[in-house]
Amino acid sequence: MIRYDALDALPVRGALPALSDALDAHGTAVLVAPTGSGKTTLVPLALAGLLGGDAPARRVVVAEPRRIAARAAARRMAWLLGEKVGGSVGYTVRGERVVGRRARVEVVTTGVLLQRLQRDQELAGVDVVVLDECHERHLDADTAAAFLWDVRQALRPELRLVAASATTDAQGWSGLLGAAPVVEAHGRAYGVGVVWAPPARPVRPSHGMWVDPALLTHVASVVRRALAEREGDVLCFLPGVGEIARVAGQLGGLGDVDVLQVHGRAPAAVQDAVLAPGERRRVVLATSVAESSLTVPGVRVVVDSGLTREPRVDHARGLSALTTVRASRAVGNQRLGRAGREAPGVAYRCWTEAEDVRLPAFPAPEIKVADLTAFALQAACWGDPDASGLALLDPPPTGAMAAARSVLSAIGAVDSAGRATERGARLARLGLHPRLGRALLDAGPSREVAEVVALLGEEPPREYGDDLAAAVRTARRGGDAYAGRWRTEVRRLQGLADEPARASSLTEDALVGLVAALAFPERVARADGGSYLMVSGTRAEVRDATALRGAPWIAVAVADRPVGKGHARVQLGAVVDEETARQAAGALLDERDEVHWADGDVVARRVERLGAVELAVRTLRNPDPVLVRDALLEGLRQDGLRLLRWSPEADVLRQRLAFLRLHLGEPWPDVSDAALHARVDEWLEPELGRARRRADLARIDAGDALGRLLPWASGDAARLDELAPERITVPSGSRIRIDYANPEQPVLAVKLQEMFGLHEGPTVAGVALLVHLLSPAGRPAAVTADLASFWKDGYKGVRAELRGRYPKHPWPEDPADAEPTRYTNARLRR
Repeated sequence: MIRYDALDALPVRGALPALSDALDAHGTAVLVAPTGSGKTTLVPLALAGLLGGDAPARRVVVAEPRRIAARAAARRMAWLLGEKVGGSVGYTVRGERVVGRRARVEVVTTGVLLQRLQRDQELAGVDVVVLDECHERHLDADTAAAFLWDVRQALRPELRLVAASATTDAQGWSGLLGAAPVVEAHGRAYGVGVVWAPPARPVRPSHGMWVDPALLTHVASVVRRALAEREGDVLCFLPGVGEIARVAGQLGGLGDVDVLQVHGRAPAAVQDAVLAPGERRRVVLATSVAESSLTVPGVRVVVDSGLTREPRVDHARGLSALTTVRASRAVGNQRLGRAGREAPGVAYRCWTEAEDVRLPAFPAPEIKVADLTAFALQAACWGDPDASGLALLDPPPTGAMAAARSVLSAIGAVDSAGRATERGARLARLGLHPRLGRALLDAGPSREVAEVVALLGEEPPREYGDDLAAAVRTARRGGDAYAGRWRTEVRRLQGLADEPARASSLTEDALVGLVAALAFPERVARADGGSYLMVSGTRAEVRDATALRGAPWIAVAVADRPVGKGHARVQLGAVVDEETARQAAGALLDERDEVHWADGDVVARRVERLGAVELAVRTLRNPDPVLVRDALLEGLRQDGLRLLRWSPEADVLRQRLAFLRLHLGEPWPDVSDAALHARVDEWLEPELGRARRRADLARIDAGDALGRLLPWASGDAARLDELAPERITVPSGSRIRIDYANPEQPVLAVKLQEMFGLHEGPTVAGVALLVHLLSPAGRPAAVTADLASFWKDGYKGVRAELRGRYPKHPWPEDPADAEPTRYTNARLRR
């Protein structure tokens, strides 16, 4: 019997006529309906014609981002119809299908929907697809929306599409679906107040998977406060399983209050218990799985830590993992709405109101931050390898797509043009990440292989340890929820085999290592100086108390990089041998001659490499001269041109040329390091061509080589001594060397008495020299670039100070008209 009383209480009911009209007129619609309004449960029933009236009978597929949400939505709709799941309403998630022959509404995960679209692009028999919670911007959901739009445009214009969410970029989705009408259901079922409850003291920002324990202690205290101040059950949002366990541990001694933990790894029985009314008051600690599409009965209070987990990829190191971030305002509103689904409620937010306005409006689209390997394969199988023709709210980042295509090419999933190969199409049908699909196919369709792939498909609990082989054995004998899901997935994977399973000749541990290495070939790593060097070039460290430590080779399945650390940290890996490493990462195996500059000289070797890992090295006796020359040039760039022989005359020549280049420009050459490296062919040949090692460079006269850069063709080279002479004749007749070390203004250091009789200071190439006037003892007495001014104003002071110290030397009152001299008064009189 249909529960019309419950259906009539759902606010979205008032928007059904507008939604129906939009679909009749346009075939697409964007439904914006507040949390708890019934968009997930009432709307599909109405579109399927299951609520009576004149509505035509249709088959509706509802796509949910999570398995727990898909199952819960199906159960809720079946309850509203007075049926059991599997009748008019069913669901399909990976490894589980409960759908009867007369089902009119089927709830699926977006991953399942993608698999169906790849098998049957027309979605034969489906009349309406509802993409629920599209605001979460999961990659599968965005991809499914793009594919569905293609289907509607090219194959089935009658297929109806609804993008539904409580908080979303309605106009963006409208434009994506061909100017689809936006239908809004106004008003939450009940009001929800907000209590700002930040920690009394600042907490450290989260990074990676780490969350400040002080924040978790504060969240636990806010839960206790909420229990004391409010009625009803409390739903507390935390970023992950570890944080849930820690807060649960701090909520001991609550008396008659039950503490439940709900997350993707929770047993089905626990999930069901959370979604059913409790006999006692409850605190439900949940991850983001409880943000949408679920009604937790009895909840009147939400406590929000303000944190969530999002995928991130470190393309430079080839690592992908979840990371803890601040939840967006849209996510905060989703969480807040959980408190108002059955009655007025309140939300305690563990941050300040001022912080709230600075939060991002929406979550980061997964397409911008996640590993795109699976997406790239989906796009290639769809016939659009670069995804340029797909209707996406955000285009995939170029770098991430290039990295994804590199992985797909290495495993034979795409050809050189990025098109899916037959193997790629098969991998796409497996419902696995392409890496895991490759491991399943190449390691052989045995139960043991399926066991390892299933474990890699859903990272096991941390208590299983970091040794993959031991974790498989733990899962076999385990009675926890993870082990139950793992066994189900193993059975599914065994059923995918195209040939009978065969026993492997490898030992169990060796087979585990092979599967891990096939899935993550660039993360095969060899022990190297206390850490492991992956073939990708990333270094990784293992824990002290682990079976992995000391192994010559390992395959890293899961790793993260702690903030402030240059190395990755292995979370899950397997021991392998070199033969397995070569087999798995064969595409990265290379042998070549390497001639480069290292440790101050040319190093010539023949090297066999597996990516960044050197397998074998031997010295090259007659390396390619071209490679040697390149290595010498690299040495000159790294260690500088001082590797050549620079005589004092060569240094002076370079300084003179730098002076002329600065003040006269062309045709005088640029002799900076960068310019000399760029023109090395012009000035260092043929000497460089004959050199084989550092010692040969030291025999090359840099001054002779620089001479080749003089402007001989224009004839200006002959004017070098005229424009930038090495020495200049001063009034005393002495030829004094000019110091060109500072090309802005060269220096002439000369005894003061030798400049008597000179009215204006000397110049070269029109530039006034900076004259350092020296005492008779050769010590600086004055510095001037304007000799006339010095004779007039500065000389008197110098004369007064020095004439008593050097009485044998002339100190005339009028130096500008005095006779210059190199000698003392006595010498002058003779």
